[in-house]
Amino acid sequence: MPIVVNSNTTATTASFNLSRANDALRKSLARLSSGNRIVNPADDAGSMAVAYKLNSKLKRTEAVRQNIQNGISYLQVQDGALGVVAKILTRISELRTMSMDVTKNSGDVENYSKEFVELQQQLNQVRHQKFNGISLFAINDQVASDFNPESQLVKISDDGGSLRYRNSSDTSAVATYDKYAFELMTSPSGKDTDGSISLNVINYEFMLSLGSVADFNLAGIGNARVTATNTPTAPGTIALNGHNFIADISKVSIHDITMAIEKLADLRAENGAEQNRLGMASELLVQNQTNLEAAYGRIMDADIALESTRMARQNVLVQSSAAMVAQANQLTSIALTVLG
Repeated sequence: MPIVVNSNTTATTASFNLSRANDALRKSLARLSSGNRIVNPADDAGSMAVAYKLNSKLKRTEAVRQNIQNGISYLQVQDGALGVVAKILTRISELRTMSMDVTKNSGDVENYSKEFVELQQQLNQVRHQKFNGISLFAINDQVASDFNPESQLVKISDDGGSLRYRNSSDTSAVATYDKYAFELMTSPSGKDTDGSISLNVINYEFMLSLGSVADFNLAGIGNARVTATNTPTAPGTIALNGHNFIADISKVSIHDITMAIEKLADLRAENGAEQNRLGMASELLVQNQTNLEAAYGRIMDADIALESTRMARQNVLVQSSAAMVAQANQLTSIALTVLG
């Protein structure tokens, strides 16, 4: 190779090697400092796109899990209210039974009726219970006013009509009622076909309705004055203090009360079943979230041991390349020796 002054290809090659080693060292430092294998899209564009979609689904899965936990809390608060209703109905049945004692005079029955009216008023107050501003119970003619029209409240019907309830102790007694529920999405896709659970918003009016009188129940809901004309209960026995409470406990039969108790028991069982299902849905999402995190990590996480080895190698190459660039820059000085 001739001795020249203007060109030094050896130094140029050495400087390029130094630049490549320096870039590789910087990448290793970026990966080790961030913990990510892919620091910018140029590192692995295809894998980065897949990881981004996985991470997005992972975040949605976590959000759905939180929604399910809130749904469980909603049902637990609802069941707590139903537990109080159960105690009230049990007490009402006890009062009605005691009022049937032949040794009780009309004054004694009136005293039982006083507590009966108070318990009805408490039942009426329970129906206003809410969870984070969301009603726990629905009333047939007040659904539109009690719920936000933009909410997920849906009306569940049987063949386009109302659902039918059949009493287990009297299969000939069939009642129709409207059922309302929230549709809780349990899939990060947001599609009900991929997973959804209905949270029952209990029809409070139907639950406490008396079988012998339509639109008449133990919570003072409904037009009792109109329906009372069709029953042995006289209109004068209805206390109209803003609500339609029954003033005389003897006008309610044990059968009506036990029917309400059975409907309450069915609804509490449904509440428990929904809680269990939500728990299973949450468990499925936990498994999915764990697997998604593992899949995301396999793409994005840097192998620290391997990257540390690479960094050490690139660090040595940078130092050696820098030394060789310095040596290569001295090659043209040989021409000065010749000239001398």
